[in-house]
Amino acid sequence: MREEFLQYISKKNLCTSTDKILLAVSGGIDSMVMLRLFHDARFNVSVAHCNFKLRGTESDGDEEFVQHVCQKFSIPFFSKQFNTKEFAENNSWSTQMAARELRYRWFDELSLQNNFSCVATAHHLNDSIETVLLNLVRGTGMAGLDGIAPKNKKIIRPLLFATRSQIEIYARENKIEWREDSSNTSDDYQRNFVRHKITPLLKELNPSFENSFQNSIEKITGAVNLMGIGIAQWNAKFRTKKGEQINFSKEGTDSAGLLWNLIKSFGFNLDQCTRIIESIHGQSGKKFFAEKFELVIDREHLIISKIESEADEVLIERGQVGASLGEKKMKITEVDQIIFENNPSIALLDGDKLQFPLCWRTWKAGDYFHPLGMSHKKKLSDFFIDQKIPVSEKETITVLEAGGEIAWVVGYRIDERFKITTSSQQMLQFFFLKER
Repeated sequence: MREEFLQYISKKNLCTSTDKILLAVSGGIDSMVMLRLFHDARFNVSVAHCNFKLRGTESDGDEEFVQHVCQKFSIPFFSKQFNTKEFAENNSWSTQMAARELRYRWFDELSLQNNFSCVATAHHLNDSIETVLLNLVRGTGMAGLDGIAPKNKKIIRPLLFATRSQIEIYARENKIEWREDSSNTSDDYQRNFVRHKITPLLKELNPSFENSFQNSIEKITGAVNLMGIGIAQWNAKFRTKKGEQINFSKEGTDSAGLLWNLIKSFGFNLDQCTRIIESIHGQSGKKFFAEKFELVIDREHLIISKIESEADEVLIERGQVGASLGEKKMKITEVDQIIFENNPSIALLDGDKLQFPLCWRTWKAGDYFHPLGMSHKKKLSDFFIDQKIPVSEKETITVLEAGGEIAWVVGYRIDERFKITTSSQQMLQFFFLKER
């Protein structure tokens, strides 16, 4: 097994013998075998042990055991005790999720403080198989069927080549001591249920189940990589970005499964994607919401934008040089000569016609103004239609109001009544800083 261990590290390019490696060691059989393999191969290792204080004296016994082994082999030892249950309750997390978060936070701290090149965990092939089966039940999609990655940034998993039984045999043959975690015998946890109930039945169907599954994981990993290349090519053809908005062409979006793979990173689920596809050729303007993003079906595109908290209106006093409306910003300067710029983000207004304080606010239904060059009023909603402004963009539009009249549809058009003329004595320039 030692040769397979070294070959796997080399094949997956996990680490080198000169790297400073931090081993995550719980005291269980998997991590104790990993510790021995690294030690016997003369890698430069240190050990980190997490005491989650979940099993009373048993947890303390694990910590003492791992520390004793490290002293025996002259391996640097780090340990930390966590109030895991309190952390879980404060964050409304499961105990398992809380323990994982605490563990990896601490590993990051140790890595920074001690310049560790990587952190090794003792996940093995059966862990990867259980992950795939759980992901299959949860419906995570293809990306969840390629198992546990051998390397993820600084985290390496050098035992993924080995089955649980191979690890047990190696431990017995090399007289490696370990501590049993009583929680591993419980079926309360989903992973243990798969381990004790599902996997044995699958092995009855195929005694070589683990080897077959390993081959399947390898094939699926290749397929996932190819899918990533395909999505990149699709995005290059059908995806565009306008400011903070992401536009997906309807032309290339013809199935819920395809759409889900494209927008799942924004938090949309498969059921939503199914309803989006069902509505895609209907009336424009229909919206779908994820936690932080909204998707609007427009004329030719599906438009995704970040949901922003609604900002209150803001008043601008005479002489003020800047203003903020939520994350939007505006600069105000007095100019002494007329310089017309073909820039919709800049408005030149007659200061004598502006009644202060000005009100900068989001537009609302019923608003109207006199667009520059027109003598009659026009509803903003009609103006937006004439300008072919996407539905998703309309909601972010603001107006600058003076004395109850709209002087500027910010970023689009000024009002005819507030334009600069040859008789204007005070000229104010308003510069709207578009968000990046």
